[in-house]
Amino acid sequence: MFTKITVVGAGNVGATAAQRVAEKHLARTVVMVDVIEGVPQGKGLDQWQSAPIEGFDSRVVGSNGYEAAAGSELFIVTAGIARKPGMSRDDLVKTNAGIVGSVGKEIRRVAPDSIVIVVSNPLDVMCYVAMQATGFPRERIIGMAGVLDTARYRAFLAEALDVSVRDIQAMVLGGHGDTMVPLVSCTTVSGIPVTQLLAPDQLDAIVQRTRNGGAEIVNFLKTGSAYYAPSAAAVQMAEAIVRDEKRILPCAAWLTGEYGLKEVFCGVPCKLGRRGLEQVLEVKLTEAERAALHQSAAAVRDTMKALG
Repeated sequence: MFTKITVVGAGNVGATAAQRVAEKHLARTVVMVDVIEGVPQGKGLDQWQSAPIEGFDSRVVGSNGYEAAAGSELFIVTAGIARKPGMSRDDLVKTNAGIVGSVGKEIRRVAPDSIVIVVSNPLDVMCYVAMQATGFPRERIIGMAGVLDTARYRAFLAEALDVSVRDIQAMVLGGHGDTMVPLVSCTTVSGIPVTQLLAPDQLDAIVQRTRNGGAEIVNFLKTGSAYYAPSAAAVQMAEAIVRDEKRILPCAAWLTGEYGLKEVFCGVPCKLGRRGLEQVLEVKLTEAERAALHQSAAAVRDTMKALG
């Protein structure tokens, strides 16, 4: 258990993440920081009042400033505007870059030794913004993308096969967007290659639905975007770090030559433990998957250029 974990942003993703952190007993104090007066305080109080029912002792508090976050070992950054119908993740880049940049500077000021999990979109580029703003090494800036994308991929496969999601082993790499790379070659159902269970056209349809997973939800909600699965994904990463679990999870990491890629955040298999990103694992990809991963990284770089 950490002493303090701070969630930046008390919107749907942030508030749900804070509740999950508290219920999993990951920190003695869970802080929600948001610029809107009264919102983090009210939601924090509401969550704390659920503690006697849910049986957790993590104290949830809200604040409009970062002094309450001082000394936090871990931050989950969800701040930024959400997507609306017809809006791509990349449309958010300049607005959210300003928000995440200011958040990063505050994190560096109040908790210079912390680990940061970035959730804000466009995810891979916001990781870069956070790294620049904090000055933290790559081990302490990790993006939540692949865990969410993999969860969607696994859910769609389980639905198509009418099996438990627990029996689907899969991983989605690449940028968090239309160019993400579900690794069909590594996907199994209790060890059985999925290619033996589904026809190529069925798999292609599931891969495409995975890439459009967030947009599908946005189109249903019309005035918001996904938050239950994104918050669960971020907290799974946080739990792996807090409990030093050495989990192998697909996360956005700053690459320094792995997979032939440098100076870009991209989703790859990562070992997460108490020090944050402890290792990037290089797995054997098919030629098509490797080409798709490089194409995805190129798309991230194109969005980075939009920052000037």
